[in-house]
Amino acid sequence: MRDSNLKIISGNSNRPLAEAICQFIGVPLTDTEVTTFPDGESFVKINENIRGRDVFLVQSSCPPVNDNLIELLIMIDAARRASASRITAVIPFYGYARQDRKDQPRVPITAKLVANLLTSAGADRVLTVDLHAGQIQGFFDIPVDHLLAFPVLYDHIVKKELRNLVVMSPDVGGVKMADAYAREFKCGLGFVAKKRHSATQVEATSIVGDVKGCDVLLIDDMTETAGTICAAARLIKSHGARRILAAVTHANLQDMGYERLKEGPIEELVVTDTIPVDPKGLPIKVLSVAPLLGEAILRISNNESVTSLFRVKGF
Repeated sequence: MRDSNLKIISGNSNRPLAEAICQFIGVPLTDTEVTTFPDGESFVKINENIRGRDVFLVQSSCPPVNDNLIELLIMIDAARRASASRITAVIPFYGYARQDRKDQPRVPITAKLVANLLTSAGADRVLTVDLHAGQIQGFFDIPVDHLLAFPVLYDHIVKKELRNLVVMSPDVGGVKMADAYAREFKCGLGFVAKKRHSATQVEATSIVGDVKGCDVLLIDDMTETAGTICAAARLIKSHGARRILAAVTHANLQDMGYERLKEGPIEELVVTDTIPVDPKGLPIKVLSVAPLLGEAILRISNNESVTSLFRVKGF
């Protein structure tokens, strides 16, 4: 056991990831009951002494989003009332992140509301991966460690030996993220302009960048219906791209997403396990962020810097 002061507690959203983090660190998962009453209420009981301990609660706010969020808030409250010395909410996927601004009249800023709830429940800090919008860090009045999945994705992508690589964002909003990848790969950059007709229907309208005869890597932070990346991939293919791969940090794939990936021109979709993913026989490669989060947890517990975790090998 590497650190007897460190306690890791898992909710029900992504227990395999929590177990993988514990295996990396070398500590057992803390014995905890996280159950549901017949009426739907969540119940949490920590069966070990955590008084004075450094507690890390692992919970993604993936579907069922509201249940998992409430579960996390109750876990935080349970740890606070059990006299934990510090409580870190480890949220590999931060839900409600797309509701980060008022872009219509009379709508909420739910990403801020969730930040307020986490803080009010008793979280002392937050550890997360690839926020949909970086400014969400400013919604918190407690420290936020915002990790990037790029070092995890890079090792797999570089083995593909892509030729004449061009990194593309499937929409204008993701250009900054795609640019970071392009700079590390030292390759060309482009993006696809789109029109959104509904929550599930997207039309790719035009492309900025030369992809003829090139291998293209589509970069996005999250996908559910795969509408954006598949529409972008079809347009890129029609402009003469040789191969198309996609890398997405959070793959909250629904049935429609699997169907689109099955019919689309994407050769491989590379994702992480911030959300549980079932490839369902499709060319979906799932990479684990457990070592990334595990190393971050160790450094936070030891009051060390996490800056070097943003770098890829060889850079």
